[in-house]
Amino acid sequence: MVKPGGGKPGGGGGELRVAGGVHKKQAKKNTQGVSGLEFHKSKGQHILKNPMVVQAIVDKAGVKSTDVVLEIGPGTGNMTMKLLEKAKKVIAIELDPRMVLELQRRVQGTSYERSLQIIHGDFMKVELPYFDLCVANIPYNISSPLTFKLLAHRPAFRAAVIMYQHEFAMRLVAKPGDALYCRLAANCQLLSRVNHLLKVGKNNFRPPPKVDSSVVRIEPRVPPPPINFREWDGLVRLCFGRKNKTLGAIFRQGSTLAALEQNYKTAAALAAAGGAPAGQQGQGQGALQGVEVAFAGEGMDMS
Repeated sequence: MVKPGGGKPGGGGGELRVAGGVHKKQAKKNTQGVSGLEFHKSKGQHILKNPMVVQAIVDKAGVKSTDVVLEIGPGTGNMTMKLLEKAKKVIAIELDPRMVLELQRRVQGTSYERSLQIIHGDFMKVELPYFDLCVANIPYNISSPLTFKLLAHRPAFRAAVIMYQHEFAMRLVAKPGDALYCRLAANCQLLSRVNHLLKVGKNNFRPPPKVDSSVVRIEPRVPPPPINFREWDGLVRLCFGRKNKTLGAIFRQGSTLAALEQNYKTAAALAAAGGAPAGQQGQGQGALQGVEVAFAGEGMDMS
């Protein structure tokens, strides 16, 4: 017997009788949090909802009571509140005005209100303040430029503990000789020490992303290597541009030899004109100015 509404007994109205058979209703996916905010996947809003994972990340970050902690994309503040329990101050950079209001609401009238500074803006466009530690669950589509903006920041911070897409994280920590070793790994490990901390399943987020995630710890090398980073990245880009060719074959290509000759002539001309000696331009602290520029247009796929 079918009820007047079309659903079978005990079916909860999940099916409708239509001509030609049964049509199943598609339940609308819940993308709202406990505060009633709707999360936008298109903006990379995947809120970490598992309190045990949040606590594990904060513990592995090694937050000290004297630390100023930078959090990128705090969302509704699940991790922010845990960081406020341990840190001297938390600076949260958030683009979504709804999340900014939610963060303000969560600390209003509490002892943490004065310890939280919220910067409403785009992380890639704002000038970063001083901080000791960075802890973040970031939008995955800006993983590369975000990472290198952090590494270019001075004064150098102690460490960054960041949630990445699992595949990206594995490439970030890959070592020479590994199948996943790539330009991303070479550049990041030139400027920092990286370690994989833990893998986080997609069901720990609301709404769940399509892929699993991983948490990585990044510790900048201080001082940075005395090289011109733009020149270095040009070399690495060339080396990893043709994965199926040997380095010897790459550097014997006519286009490569012509580009190298032209670059050499340009550098020699600049040196003769009274500029910095060829090969020494932009070394030391100035070399880091090229880090952000080199990756300004890079998305997640940086092979």
